[in-house]
Amino acid sequence: MRKSAELRKAEIVAAVLDLADRIGPDRVTTGAAASAVGVSQAALFRHFPTKAAMWLAVADHVAGELAMEWERALAGTDGPIDRIKALVGAQLGQIVSTPALPMLLFSRELNVGNEDLRAAFHGLLMKFQGLIVAELARGQDAGFLRREVAPEDAAVLLTSLVQGMAIRWSLGARNFSLIGEGKRLLDVQLRLLAAKED
Repeated sequence: MRKSAELRKAEIVAAVLDLADRIGPDRVTTGAAASAVGVSQAALFRHFPTKAAMWLAVADHVAGELAMEWERALAGTDGPIDRIKALVGAQLGQIVSTPALPMLLFSRELNVGNEDLRAAFHGLLMKFQGLIVAELARGQDAGFLRREVAPEDAAVLLTSLVQGMAIRWSLGARNFSLIGEGKRLLDVQLRLLAAKED
């Protein structure tokens, strides 16, 4: 039975992410992706006319997954500190379930080869950072977080914590719990940002 175009595209995107994890994003070719899915390169090009289009579909998939997890994190929590923890936990969880993400961010494909892909991932980072900024501002308004640190600066610290942990996890052959260690260090960072008690 022939698969629908949408199902086949989803299979190709999953294969690209798997290949990016196993061999690195810069070594993923349309031929390798086609082979991994069990179709000809010509068949792959019917779904994605260029390699750049294939990578943009990957970015769209990642964006959709992240947005869904961020929404779920925010819906399941109420206070700003809990919402920050939930957002960071969701981000770390997505990295664990899509381990190619940290490598993608530093790949030649993203940084040199594909301006649209770079813009897509930059947009994702800015969305995540914006969600964190909003919760940090709420935390300051509620008196939980110190006001002398701008929410935008604190958000950069927290998003950098996630990125730094992801890189450590990738380079360290994933030999520690990214979510556990990330949450532990987030708690440290939040204590440093907490309003001083009178």
